[in-house]
Amino acid sequence: MKNKTVRQVVASQKVNMGGHLIEQPLPNRFMDQLDPFLLVHHAEWELKGQQRQQEVGIGGHPHRGFSPVTFVFQGDVRHQDSRGNDAVVKAGGTQWMHAGRGITHSERPSAELAESGGMQEIIQFWVNTPASHKMTQPYYLPLAKEETPTITEADYEVQVVAGEYKGLKGPAKTFTPMLLMRGEIKSAGQAKFEIPKHYNSLLYLLDGDLEVNGTKAKAKDMVCFEMDGEGIELYASVDTRFILLSGEPINEEVSHYGPFVMNTQTEIMEALRDAQMGKMGVLIENF
Repeated sequence: MKNKTVRQVVASQKVNMGGHLIEQPLPNRFMDQLDPFLLVHHAEWELKGQQRQQEVGIGGHPHRGFSPVTFVFQGDVRHQDSRGNDAVVKAGGTQWMHAGRGITHSERPSAELAESGGMQEIIQFWVNTPASHKMTQPYYLPLAKEETPTITEADYEVQVVAGEYKGLKGPAKTFTPMLLMRGEIKSAGQAKFEIPKHYNSLLYLLDGDLEVNGTKAKAKDMVCFEMDGEGIELYASVDTRFILLSGEPINEEVSHYGPFVMNTQTEIMEALRDAQMGKMGVLIENF
């Protein structure tokens, strides 16, 4: 099996999101997207405690045309949406939301975390949806760590969130072929993963240091690969957490504005109009 050539190692940039500085490896000054992945945000902050839930996190906002996916690493996230879904996803879990034709949701720490305080660490990435499914019905899937298939080896552990790997099938539904995993590798540990040659692939390091197919990468780096092989080989010099996102390119035009990702500017204007008219649902949060 030939290893994929490392195309580029990109250091994430700090961006301001609602007064919080977070890491943004994608998009960056080299690429707007890595089809079908549109955005990757890594947020890590400490809640001071003695706060009400409605005072923290992100209040109601609409989406259309893609799937915002959240990996929870520390703390938790409470999701509420205009279709009546209400769930708390804890560390090790994932929340998957297909926005489809439109949905309004909020993302906050649980009431317990807001009150007690503590670390909250998440990665949110946006997965594009092909034109044929952009206006389908939305859905929401909360996944606990225990509900996510896990591969445990001597040197590493990975969770299969979507796609199939070594006979394990991730529970998240995707509209195009992809393999999405999150994992940890021990100091001096090695791991090798087989990814279809025709998939775009990226590896992001939350922390630690890795040698990735012979190329050095450090904490908060994103490694992108050419489509010229199948293997991704890792060697860790220290304990390292990472995510591995790979998928078949959709190869469609992308037009986006804020929380909407469509194929044309006209569709974006329609999304703005529909959101203003309440056609993406009304969220009344329950505290």
